Amino acid sequence: MLALAKKLKGNPRELASKVVSHLPVAATSADPDPVIEDIEVSGPGFLNITIADSAITATLAARAADDRLGVPRADSPGTTVIDYAQPNVAKEMHVGHLRSAVIGDAVVRILEFAGEQVVRRHHIGDWGTQFGMLIQYLIEHPHELDHKDAASGQEAMSNLNRLYKAARALFDSDEEFKERSRRRVVDLQAGDEETIALWRKFVDESKIYFYSVFDKLDIEIHDPDVVGESGYNDMLAETSRLLEESGVAVRSEGALCVFFDDVKGPEGKPVPLIVQKSDGGFGYAATDLSAIRDRVQHLKADTLLYVVDARQSLHFKMVFETARRIGWLNDQVHAVQLAFGTVLGKDGKPFKTRAGETVRLEDLLDEATERAAAVVREKSEKLGLTEEEILERGAQVGIGAVKYADLSTSASRDYKFDLDQMVSLNGDTSVYLQYAYARIQSILRRAGEGQRPLAHPELRLAPAERALGLHLDQFGETLREVAAGFEPHKLAGYLYQLASLYTTFYDQCPVLKAEGGPAQVENRLFLCDITARTLRQGMTLLGIRTPERL
Repeated sequence: MLALAKKLKGNPRELASKVVSHLPVAATSADPDPVIEDIEVSGPGFLNITIADSAITATLAARAADDRLGVPRADSPGTTVIDYAQPNVAKEMHVGHLRSAVIGDAVVRILEFAGEQVVRRHHIGDWGTQFGMLIQYLIEHPHELDHKDAASGQEAMSNLNRLYKAARALFDSDEEFKERSRRRVVDLQAGDEETIALWRKFVDESKIYFYSVFDKLDIEIHDPDVVGESGYNDMLAETSRLLEESGVAVRSEGALCVFFDDVKGPEGKPVPLIVQKSDGGFGYAATDLSAIRDRVQHLKADTLLYVVDARQSLHFKMVFETARRIGWLNDQVHAVQLAFGTVLGKDGKPFKTRAGETVRLEDLLDEATERAAAVVREKSEKLGLTEEEILERGAQVGIGAVKYADLSTSASRDYKFDLDQMVSLNGDTSVYLQYAYARIQSILRRAGEGQRPLAHPELRLAPAERALGLHLDQFGETLREVAAGFEPHKLAGYLYQLASLYTTFYDQCPVLKAEGGPAQVENRLFLCDITARTLRQGMTLLGIRTPERL
């Protein structure tokens, strides 16, 4: 009212009162189910609007009748290609791979739920000079990767580690082997059949390991989605030619480069994006630019989303600008780096082992599962869980705790990895949300056949019921905002607040023993049920399971 009164040169409180007199409220409305309970003029001319209890309950009932909880699909969905979870062949996955995988998987789920056409791309590191060394060693030691069929991920990684260490030792000590390895790189790039067959052998070996780790993370990865650096090898020369012919890239000291006015090194000299080296080899830029060409021209992407470490921001800034200059990106097709921060230890420094080494992702996940299983075991006597059920719950709780700690933090921020806090029943943790869901399921089971969830819009709501109902009604709007900004931490924040509001409701509003009679019992069971469904749907979109009993 203040801005409007200023424009009309009037008194804001008087104007506010006039507006109120023309709005239908419960006391004066002919509508038996008014949306507005009351409007109050406050302060210099603000309007405080109270939504009617009946409108809150009726709106939630409409949401509950829909499998999607009233969340609409996008009006004009596009195609998003998302590049995430990018491990390197023949190398163990470490804690640094955690964020790309977890954030990327959540964004995929959220965008697909919104109605977007999503194409997954796992840009694994499977090309380059080190593979000449590995392949040559494998040729000269053909049984190095032999193992029984259906090897576990751990066995696969053990084989690869042994191969890599042996090959590296020989490469560093034997000049003749080093030369043979370099020639093997040329054979690899030229597509020599024997070389490619052996390269494929340890790529497949690495996939056994990758997939075992992703399985522990409860993340699905399919072969067609894995398109590594090698997948763009045949495009590199053409990409370079197109850039040079268009004038976007120029030759500088024999290398093909793209220069930028606003990107300078320590001495103030321009730092170029090198597409092709002076020796004719191609760098990461050529591969990334070829990937953009493929994703835009063949996959018909409107949005290219890269879930990549913030430390690579300068590289992607230059790659995206280069793609814009040549026209592969434009006003209709854009690229976004969803840059993520570093995982820190409790001391606030990059997460390392006591020996100062990078933490293996598999070890971290195993520890989280074991820690969570111990917590579940303490509570299991009341539930009568078997050891198998305890271990299953431990995995659901432990992996969920790791994911939630990551997803509840804005991707761009660093966060501290503290397993003790992650598996706590108190505070902003996935265990708190899982426990809220399990508590609701317990109430619904105890209700039995005679008492069922049913909305009663005619009933007045207690303050805790109103607060819970209004928050539940924000689910669709929250998801719209989360999908638009690729911000899963906002969904995590919404769910934590939902669980907190439910806890207050549970404390203040008896459900099965409600004093208002059968109708109030049904209405409160209804609030319990839609809260559980919203928690479950939201957690599913974050990639976190919700055990029925906990």
